[in-house]
Formats: sequence, C-alpha cells, structure tokens
Amino acid sequence: MTATLEKTVKLGLIGDNITRSKSPRLHRTAGELAGLNVTYDRLIPKDMNLTFDEVFEQARTGGFLGINVTYPYKELVTSKVTVADPLVRAIGAVNTVVFDPEGPKGFNTDYTGFMNAYRAVRGDANPGQVCLIGTGGVGKAVAFGLIGLGAKTIRCVDLDTDKAEALAQALRALGSDTKIETTGDAVAAAQGADGVINCTPVGMVGIGGTPLAFEAMQGAHWAFDAVYTPVETEFLQDAERAGLTVISGYELFFGQGVDAWSIFTGVDLDHTALRAAIQEEVQ
Repeated sequence: MTATLEKTVKLGLIGDNITRSKSPRLHRTAGELAGLNVTYDRLIPKDMNLTFDEVFEQARTGGFLGINVTYPYKELVTSKVTVADPLVRAIGAVNTVVFDPEGPKGFNTDYTGFMNAYRAVRGDANPGQVCLIGTGGVGKAVAFGLIGLGAKTIRCVDLDTDKAEALAQALRALGSDTKIETTGDAVAAAQGADGVINCTPVGMVGIGGTPLAFEAMQGAHWAFDAVYTPVETEFLQDAERAGLTVISGYELFFGQGVDAWSIFTGVDLDHTALRAAIQEEVQ
C-alpha cells in the first residue's frame, strides 16, 4: 500500500511503557523528508482504559494506515492479522500491521533490523555461541535473525522454560546447522558464549536493572541490547566495561523503523538524512 501526497498518513504504536518511544519522531520526520503529512500516535491500552483488543479495533476502524506493535503485544496481535511471509509465521510475532481493505496484514521488521544492526557493527563475523536472554516477541525475531547470520549455537534463556522450549522447537524446525539449547539460567548460558543478548524489558526507562551480572559477561566478544530507551543501558555499560563490542538497541530501532516505513508507505527514504535528522533526540 502506498501513501499519497494528498492525504494524511495516520500511523501509531500500541504498547506499554512507550511514553519515551522514538517511533513517533522517526515516522513523522520520515514524512517530512518524503513530503507527506504523517501523524503517529502512542496508543497505551491502560492509559486509554481499554484492552489491547479494543485499542486495536479503534485503530483498525479509525482511519489508521497502519500501526507498530511493541511489548507485550507482539505475539498477541498475530491472531488478528494475516501473515503472508512463512518466516514471520514461524517467528510467531508481529511488530508492523497494515490495515488493508482485505483485512489487517502482519509483518515483522525486528529480525531484519537486528541482522542489519549486527552486520553494521561486526560485518561478516559469525555470531558464534550466543546467550539469548528473553524469548518473547523481540527475542523470537532476534533468534531467527541469528539463524540468518549463521550463529553456531543459540542458548534460549527464559524463566518460563516452556516459552524457551517453544522457541527452540520453532528454530529447530528451520533445519539449519545452528545448535539450539534452552535454560532458565542466564549466568550458566553466558559461560563460554561469544555473544550475550538482552531481549527482555529489563533496563528500560521505568524498569531499570540488567538481566546479566557484569561478572557473567567476562570472556564474551560482543553484546546486543534490544532496549533503546535509554540507549546506554546498564547491560551495555557493563558489556563495554568488560571489553565487549557493543551493538546498541538504537540500531535495531532504526532498522525496524525504516523497514516498517517502507511497508506502510512504499515511499523511498534517504536513510542517512533521516538518521541525521533524528539523532539529536536519541540520547
């Protein structure tokens, strides 16, 4: 679906704890660069005294071209959309929805955003053995991205071991050479790992903390945090102090954002210009 210059492009984000999300800034600025009038609303169910289902329905019938979906609704929304991409169906999480006349269509730009973020920092280097903490919506997408990058081993970590095992089964079903393991112990999973990844909300503004102690990072080579508000999370600060190469969650945010923009509008963007235009509000 392609937006036109003659109408307002109405977009939004459904999620919890998103008052500091940079998505509105990214999409509104993209609109300015593309010569489009773009609105982008934060839709927080609890603040609206509505359920997720009710907010989704309001967006569907309220003139929105599409919405982004974030924590904790990326898996829940899959039941409300048609997903054409078999890989996204396998991921089982959707972060981008287009309200097509034929019905809502679901996409996932987290896994492509992660792969691009990783390559931008580490090039063609193999991820190696990876400790992946958090197997929810973004964790699933990052795990599939790691498969695409050829990771040797993915250790899926979640306090909900059933959730971790469900992701492991989905990853194994791809038939790749990547070894898949599960555990509820992040410290144990980090032992001997080349990369450590946080895909939990721990570290976000309003939540704080870190999912992995500094000592457990020793010996790893790189770290990624899906959290980007703040950009400098305790997890990444510890990783940097431990000598790891750091991949910021901001890179995932930017990558998934420009991919979502393309899905929403079909309008080409100058990514360098967009990055420069929104950079001052990153910190």
